[in-house]
Amino acid sequence: MPIRISPSILAADFANLERDLGRIRTADLVHVDVMDNHFVPNLTFGLPVAERIMQVSALPVDAHLMIEDPERWAPKFAEAGAFSVTFHGEATTNPVALARKLRAAGARAGIALKPGTAIEPYLEFLAEFDQILVMTVEPGFGGQSFMPSTMRKLRAAADAVSASGRDVWLQVDGGITEETIVVAAEAGADTFVAGSSVFGYPDPAARIALLRTAATAHSHAH
Repeated sequence: MPIRISPSILAADFANLERDLGRIRTADLVHVDVMDNHFVPNLTFGLPVAERIMQVSALPVDAHLMIEDPERWAPKFAEAGAFSVTFHGEATTNPVALARKLRAAGARAGIALKPGTAIEPYLEFLAEFDQILVMTVEPGFGGQSFMPSTMRKLRAAADAVSASGRDVWLQVDGGITEETIVVAAEAGADTFVAGSSVFGYPDPAARIALLRTAATAHSHAH
């Protein structure tokens, strides 16, 4: 099972985004956090900035939409060229229909769940998703502490994916450091979002390598 590192540009220098994108070329994806100040209590940026990132990034864009009304916006991110578009289960009444729209538009379809959201109802529709994002902090702000309590949910997802034999990526986002990435990898995650633990250091490439090595050493093949 390959380990994927997806640095979050939430921790990058917004005045020098292109430069910072160039510093993470050894990662697998670039994580773009879209927040609307409604679904989460923070406001970042929307489609125009994300589209520009898609144009200049050497890496595929992993868009995470922490927004209300993802039915309206998520397909636009897919159409703009996002490799993967993840919306929140809590923000939509029909996640399956939306996931199908994203796939039809050529993107991988991801579903994200807040720490307090039960995962079992979504595991029934595993075939509809290409990625499950288990939030390891309350979404909205970078730099928060990892919540070990979310690992039970991640293990349940890993067991379901393993039993299904499907290629569903298990992503974690929030408080990922060289210590917590080990915990998440052991619980079954294979795709890791890291913000300040990559961009908060002078050599992001060295940090990506460090995180990848730590996760690879502790990952369990599904």
